[in-house]
Amino acid sequence: MGIRTRGLIILQTSVAALLLLSGSVRAAPDDELHKVLDCMRGNVPPTVRIQEIELAATDRGGGARTLKGRLYAMNDKGLIRASLRIVLPQDLAGAGYLVRETSEGHGDEMYMFLPSVNRVRRISGTSADGSLLGTDFSYNDIKQLENAFDGSDPVLEKPAQIEDRPVYVLLLKTKPAQDSRYTTMRAWVDQKSCVALKVDFYEGDKIRKELTAPAAALQQAGKYWYLSQAKMSDLKENTSTTLKVLGVTSGTELPTRYFDPHSFYLGN
Repeated sequence: MGIRTRGLIILQTSVAALLLLSGSVRAAPDDELHKVLDCMRGNVPPTVRIQEIELAATDRGGGARTLKGRLYAMNDKGLIRASLRIVLPQDLAGAGYLVRETSEGHGDEMYMFLPSVNRVRRISGTSADGSLLGTDFSYNDIKQLENAFDGSDPVLEKPAQIEDRPVYVLLLKTKPAQDSRYTTMRAWVDQKSCVALKVDFYEGDKIRKELTAPAAALQQAGKYWYLSQAKMSDLKENTSTTLKVLGVTSGTELPTRYFDPHSFYLGN
């Protein structure tokens, strides 16, 4: 079977249950925890950032498929807005995806547009953990790509290092209202840039997926940090998708339609 050409296969990929080893988690003062979370979310600018991206998906047989598109994101008064538009391959050109954070406790609004059916579909429940257009990234992961991790009862674990860089280790549990199959994720967040270099997604007591990025992939657009390359691996399915950011434009003024559920899919 080729790379999951049925673009909306439900391949659960969001957050999952993690064993908390006795003594391994330390309670962090609220101000310390909030400082880390605020710094991470602060990497999404208040004006629109446009990233030219490439998603190269590889299936268990070694077959590959590449998608190209534009990822638009902004921080709107503390709430993340992200919109993805696919330009290649031709059979998916024009496909669009939108995620809009709402006020605390109300979950996210997620929408998908496919030219083949010519309509917008609301994504909810466990469908939000499904495969995004046949890749190893989920609908939920698009917001996480913008470093907008959220969850109930986040906890700081003991700090660690990745490639000799000090990192925060952050544990987040999915809110019950999110209706996700997965309940927890653990992120290794670079202390200088506040960008996650590694994220483990657990299913039961085993890692189902992992997101990894080399420290060299940390780049800046103005004062904002982002990853120029990252790899999402599904360890159970033995598949992976590499994300590359080919270009970044920040501080762009765009019409509000790019983040409107009724018009996000209407042209670039």
